[in-house]
Amino acid sequence: MTPERYERIRQTLDMRQPDLTVITDEVYKPHNLAAIARTCDAVGIPKIHCVWPRDKYRLRSASTAGSADWIEVQTHSDITSGIKSLQAQGVKVVAAHLTDRAIDYRDYDFTQPTALLMGTEKEGVSDEASELADEHLIIPMRGMVQSFNVSVAAAIILNEAHYQRQRAGLYEQQRLPQDWYDRLLFEWCQPKIARLCREQSLDYPALREDGELADPQAFSVLYNEVTSNKR
Repeated sequence: MTPERYERIRQTLDMRQPDLTVITDEVYKPHNLAAIARTCDAVGIPKIHCVWPRDKYRLRSASTAGSADWIEVQTHSDITSGIKSLQAQGVKVVAAHLTDRAIDYRDYDFTQPTALLMGTEKEGVSDEASELADEHLIIPMRGMVQSFNVSVAAAIILNEAHYQRQRAGLYEQQRLPQDWYDRLLFEWCQPKIARLCREQSLDYPALREDGELADPQAFSVLYNEVTSNKR
C-alpha cells in the first residue's frame, strides 16, 4: 500500500454519494451493465441495484475497467420490490422514459435522494415500473432516432446529477455513514484479508493510518486458530 494509493482511496470514499444510485430492470447485455457501472464509479455512486431474477449476478467484464471492484451490487428478484424498497428508504425513483408526464432530465433536482431507473434493452421501462416511478425523465433529441443506448442514456443523465451535486457542494464533505465508510476503507485497502475474514466470519482487524494492518501478527494467530478448529 503506497501513500499515494491510500490517499486516492480516502479521497474517493470522501466523495461517495450514498443517496444517489441506479436501478436496472433486467438490463442483460454485459457491456451495457459494465458501462453503467463505470459511469456510477465516475460520479461517486457506491452501490447499484439490479433486477436479476435468473442466475447469480456478477458484475465482471473487461468493459468494467476495474470498476466492479469499487461498486457494490444489490439484486432484486422483480422490479416492484426493487422500486418499493428504495422508496421506503426515502429515495425517489426516476425512470428514463418517454411519456406525456416526462420532464427534461436537466429540470430534475438530483441533489435529493434519487435512484435512476433504466429499462431493459428491448422493451425499455415496463408499464409496471412506469406506474411506480416518482418521475419520468427524457433526454431531448434532435435527430430521427428517438432513443439512446441504455448505457449512453445513463451516462448523460448521471453526468447532470454529478454537475448539480458538485455545484451544491455535496462532494466536499464525507457523506457515507461511518460504518459503511470504514468497511469499504478496509476492503479497498486490504482486499485479500477482507476475503479471508468473510470466509471465516471474522471481524475486520484495525488498520493503521497508512492502510496497513495495525497488528498483523495478532490477526495471523487468530486466523490460524479459527481455521485449525474447523479442520
